Amino acid sequence: MSVRLSVNLNKVAVLRNSRGGAEPDLVRAARTCLDAGAHGITVHPRPDARHTRHDDVLALAGVCRDYGVEFNLEGNPFAPPRSGYAGFLALCELVRPAQATLVPDDDAQLTSDHGFDFGRDEAALRPLVARLADLGCRVSLFADAGSDVARAAAIGAHRIELYTGPYAEAFAAGRPGTALPGFIATARAASAAGLGVNAGHDLSQANLGAFLDAVPGVEEVSIGHALIGEALYDGLATTVRRYLAIISGR
Repeated sequence: MSVRLSVNLNKVAVLRNSRGGAEPDLVRAARTCLDAGAHGITVHPRPDARHTRHDDVLALAGVCRDYGVEFNLEGNPFAPPRSGYAGFLALCELVRPAQATLVPDDDAQLTSDHGFDFGRDEAALRPLVARLADLGCRVSLFADAGSDVARAAAIGAHRIELYTGPYAEAFAAGRPGTALPGFIATARAASAAGLGVNAGHDLSQANLGAFLDAVPGVEEVSIGHALIGEALYDGLATTVRRYLAIISGR
């Protein structure tokens, strides 16, 4: 099994939205990433439209269909629809992403910063997961290291996505070994429960290799903020290829 790279383009949309108009172009960015070898595209549209919007979701789903790669749509399934935002489930019904990643964020959060409490959220999540699975989506649930991932399997999820922010912080502080055991144990528990394992948040060229070497069974990494930041210096295609070199053979 090889690890797959899905590039999150939210930060490209942030840059575009800061000036209005259509530049930089998300479709062109997606094609550049896929031409460089990325395995898929991720976006996380939020109700406040701070970055990717309804029209972006439609356009990027089309790009992924053209390339025959996976489109991963992230979002909070409990966020109600509003003007300009149809709601996460409605978007999934429109574009049928290969993967729907459910994340418990809200409008006040700068970025996703925690996973689900599967015991508390099980009853609410179960029908939503079933509905997405009926659409043909692989369903992934955002999970903290140490969470009860067996509950995620009982809910009906196919995968979890490990929230790797605490690992990235520990790595930056020079003590990744303090965070890794929790991720290793959670990945093993997920595999034992029949779940696939994804990972994402603040992964970078600096810390990705050590994470993948330590944590077993990771099938996909979703990377946006660091990758787009690094691309400002080295170019988008070059940066994607460097990530692919890191995951190659793992």
